[in-house]
Amino acid sequence: MEAAIVLYPSPPIGHLVAMVELGQFILTCHPSLSIHILITTPPYRADDTAKYIASVSTTNPSLIFHHLSTVSLPPSLTSSSNHESLTFEILRLNNPNVRQALLSISTNFSVRAFVLDFFCAMGLSVAADLNIPGYFFFTSGAASLASFLYFPTLHNTTDKSFKDLNALFSIPGVPPVPSSDMAKPILDRNDVAYQCFLENSNQFPKSAGIIINTYESLEPRAIRAISDGLCLPENVPTPPIYCIGPLIIAHNKKGGGGDDVPECLTWLDSQPSGSVVFLCFGSLGLFSKKQLQEIAIGLERSGLRFLWVVRNPPAENNTGVAITEQPDPELESLLPDGFLGRTKNRGLVVKSWAPQVAVLNHESVGGFVCHCGWNSVLEAVCAGVPIVAWPLYAEQRFNRIVLVEEIKIALTMDESEDGFVSCDVVEKRVRELMDSEGGDSVRKRTKALQSEAHAALSEGGSSRVALTELFEKWNQLG
Repeated sequence: MEAAIVLYPSPPIGHLVAMVELGQFILTCHPSLSIHILITTPPYRADDTAKYIASVSTTNPSLIFHHLSTVSLPPSLTSSSNHESLTFEILRLNNPNVRQALLSISTNFSVRAFVLDFFCAMGLSVAADLNIPGYFFFTSGAASLASFLYFPTLHNTTDKSFKDLNALFSIPGVPPVPSSDMAKPILDRNDVAYQCFLENSNQFPKSAGIIINTYESLEPRAIRAISDGLCLPENVPTPPIYCIGPLIIAHNKKGGGGDDVPECLTWLDSQPSGSVVFLCFGSLGLFSKKQLQEIAIGLERSGLRFLWVVRNPPAENNTGVAITEQPDPELESLLPDGFLGRTKNRGLVVKSWAPQVAVLNHESVGGFVCHCGWNSVLEAVCAGVPIVAWPLYAEQRFNRIVLVEEIKIALTMDESEDGFVSCDVVEKRVRELMDSEGGDSVRKRTKALQSEAHAALSEGGSSRVALTELFEKWNQLG
């Protein structure tokens, strides 16, 4: 019977594309395997994944998608509820559908492993019931994984919410972390999401292994701390870890596209080498109109060339997360009067989306202002482009500490207590990135890690070796 691996991502687009990349990487190295991906249909729009899935299915028919039945949320939860709480509840209710899908796939294939996203941890018990080895695929970095392995220990040391502690956490393998910079969903002990993350963190030791989207030379200290068992209590064994990154999302996330070259790439062709600052904040990040205007003023005053992806503000006048469909913004009404005209010879503002991997790898791009989402971090490293770190949601404030203090490939965007960043800070930071000793330092470091990333994925490289080790383990189950 043909061997199969079943992958189970959580609904948001960033998690789906990372899991697809894992599937494609496995197929590249071991084409005899059959890869099946379970797709959760959420009752809210995490992002439009249909076009992306259709595009992947066309270009790589070896990836087989299974759309699970839609779950019904209880009345206490609506599409306006906390984003993380919604996701956890949907995935918990999804377990019967997951069981049915695994049984169905098992009738025609020998399922060697069930690989789950961290958010899907409650599905581990389904695999255990069916005697299928369950693995986690952690879509963020090793330092972030260390923090979640250590989370239950931190939970037991205090009865206060992390946001109220005003303390520095000492997590093995990670620089000191202010308690308020832990992942946003676990800042409030009374939040439903906090309890869900705690329950999921406790599932890690029950798995057959943890696959991480990183590579050894990017995060050696965190990887060593996890491998040495320092992040779990002494009596709890650490599962094997497999660093198989960097998995880079090289597909057009908006689908379609054909052979048309996006306007922004044509515009970049006319710019000097390494002269453009690229600003883009992920598939979910949103800014208020006031913040967008401060960014615009800072960019204009900097005198630098820039390519900036702008999305509509959230309904409330605050930084938010886009879990509903966003129409393209009306740039003239959002940005300062005359801004587009005054900067047209050195800047380009694009609506909602740009092909990020292609932009970062363009010769004209010399800096990246981003939200510290791990996919974006890896894309920047693989392109050799240094970062100004501007975290918005999820574990991004934690990532910023790692990028600035540990990996040393980023400068920090200093915000006020309410998260607002002034035009003066924007101007100062982008100038520093593009033309200062500090900017040169992170640029050289990023270039060095770029070479090491390519080496990790090459034949005999650390990530290839880790995947081969994993495959041999799966092969023994045949």
